Amino acid sequence: MANAPSPKLSAPLDQGVPPRVRFCPSPTGNPHVGLVRTALFNWAFARHHQGTLVFRIEDTDAARDSEESYEQLLDSMRWLGLDWDEGPEAGGPHAPYRQSQRMDLYQDVAGKLLAGGYAYACYCTTEELDTRRDAARAAGKPSGYDGHCRDLTAEQKAAYEAEGRTSIVRFRMPDEAITFTDLVRGEITVQPENVPDYGIVRANGAPLYTLVNPVDDALMEITHVLRGEDLLSSTPRQIALYRALIELGIAKDIPAFGHLPYVMGEGNKKLSKRDPQASLNLYRERGFLPEGLLNYLSLLGWSIAEDRDIFSVDELVAAFDIEDVNANPARFDLKKAEHINAEHIRMLDVKTFTEACGPWLKAPFAPWAPEAFDAEKWTRIAPYAQTRVTVLSDITDNVDFLFLDEPVEDEASWTKAMKGDPVALLTTARANLEAADWSDAESLKNAVLTAGEAHGLKLGKAQAPVRVAVTGRTIGLPLFESLEILGREKSLARIDAALAKLTA
Repeated sequence: MANAPSPKLSAPLDQGVPPRVRFCPSPTGNPHVGLVRTALFNWAFARHHQGTLVFRIEDTDAARDSEESYEQLLDSMRWLGLDWDEGPEAGGPHAPYRQSQRMDLYQDVAGKLLAGGYAYACYCTTEELDTRRDAARAAGKPSGYDGHCRDLTAEQKAAYEAEGRTSIVRFRMPDEAITFTDLVRGEITVQPENVPDYGIVRANGAPLYTLVNPVDDALMEITHVLRGEDLLSSTPRQIALYRALIELGIAKDIPAFGHLPYVMGEGNKKLSKRDPQASLNLYRERGFLPEGLLNYLSLLGWSIAEDRDIFSVDELVAAFDIEDVNANPARFDLKKAEHINAEHIRMLDVKTFTEACGPWLKAPFAPWAPEAFDAEKWTRIAPYAQTRVTVLSDITDNVDFLFLDEPVEDEASWTKAMKGDPVALLTTARANLEAADWSDAESLKNAVLTAGEAHGLKLGKAQAPVRVAVTGRTIGLPLFESLEILGREKSLARIDAALAKLTA
């Protein structure tokens, strides 16, 4: 087996050839933020260089893959705004783009690898492998596959088959170091003892990821493989396989590889699918904007500038370069993600914000009856809400006082606000408000301010009982604009109800 040159850093770009990258998730469970970060970096790289993004579905694991997860993947990409040039629904010259529909291709390639001496049948049982691995560990040697079946004679194969043994197909690794230039990590050299021969086809004939992934990359002419750091160890194996595929005329070249840093969660551990904050659905349900979430995820290993965290997707595409990605692990910080999302909410025009909040103003999120929703009041209060919410789902609690018959009962807020002599304060405030101009929020503010002064309280202390009486909560949207929009009759009635409760 001859040796092809190691892949050159961004060689296709140097030659002016637009890159072809791929995003190839498995449809198992809900998409997670680490997966989205990988999709984003591939998409941004392709768009920055006017290249092609291939969206491929790796669904060869029938026990774990599901059609529901497949549909979620497509829906998630659409929601995020990450379009693809080839793949499901888009089609393309290398269809089909689901591995479950490409099995004949893999069987054909496996047969050619066997016929060319690049792969061989391995009859070792699991028990035999475990015994030899234990012995290697005890001797302080690498515990990978020891090449036991590498050079079996026809007689030895026949003897194994006569015993009723089945065989897997193993790829024959070269007995020399493999060096490649990682787009993120620089030059990497792996010694042969650390990359033993590996399985590419199961005993039942089913192809493994180790075969189908690089074969698809070769057939789809992928020029750059940008993927997670957890797949770095498989790269030397895939480079060796690429060399074989080139010699067989199946592949044209070896792609450039770039391995993205781990995304770390709580306790400085790699963020896994099981971590609650890893689920993309969580952020959609909470009302993150796609632009806000993508902005934050792009910062997990990359930055647009040292002193800048907020930017648009277009600005991301214009600035993105894979060689600027940091190899160090990136920590997922939910508070920072929320802060960045809030900034993107502020940047929306009011009409877009008003429309984006729509789902959280209806069942099942809204606690009020559909007929109680008042579009005119919502339109009036939306500009004030836009400056306060962190995620769109915050809107429900912020405006519920407008549409409920009575404010929510929050005992913690009531206890906090109704201190001192709330009856005297509310009585004075009510009288002042009754005489105020309800078309002017400043007039309502002066009414409460004056009531506070009469009882030796500053505005902050004076408005707290009024706010809880009217809205049910100590924290919310600007109080006096809220009173104006709720209206004189309802506001005064709620203050009366609070006084009745206090004097009962």
